[in-house]
Amino acid sequence: MDIFRPAAVLQLDIILMLIIGLQFVSSCDISPFQRMGNFTSSPSLSSTSCVQYVKEMVSQNCVVIFSKTTCPYCKMAKNVFNEIGATYKVIELDEHNDGRKVQEALAQLTGARTVPRVFINGNCIGGGSDTKQLHQQGKLLPLIEQCAPCCAASGSDGLGSGQFESAK
Repeated sequence: MDIFRPAAVLQLDIILMLIIGLQFVSSCDISPFQRMGNFTSSPSLSSTSCVQYVKEMVSQNCVVIFSKTTCPYCKMAKNVFNEIGATYKVIELDEHNDGRKVQEALAQLTGARTVPRVFINGNCIGGGSDTKQLHQQGKLLPLIEQCAPCCAASGSDGLGSGQFESAK
């Protein structure tokens, strides 16, 4: 019986260290799962600022895609706009300092948290499948052609260029 005792004590020591480590991490508020994107020294946006940021991006650009770099539906949406030669603004949430908060702001504004969130002329048209379906129905290009002059002018540095904004 004495042979197994050191193993039991060792297991208790490991469990104790894990508990102490978890308490330290939670007290310091430094969990790697709390925020998406890269960790730079720029200040974090408040949720109100994130809502304002989304509204500004959408009002200043005819087509805006809130995306993640590894999302196949995001790639689908971008490919549709590339096919028709439309200029669009891309905000990659997984590379944005406040990506998680921006995604929460998108959920608040659109009722959906999934990506992509695609906006045309200030209105959310949905995600990747919605964008592809509108294109197949011949309804996407007319929406882009209706863009307000302020939006159409700001993103005109190349057809299908996809102006990328990753870390802001």
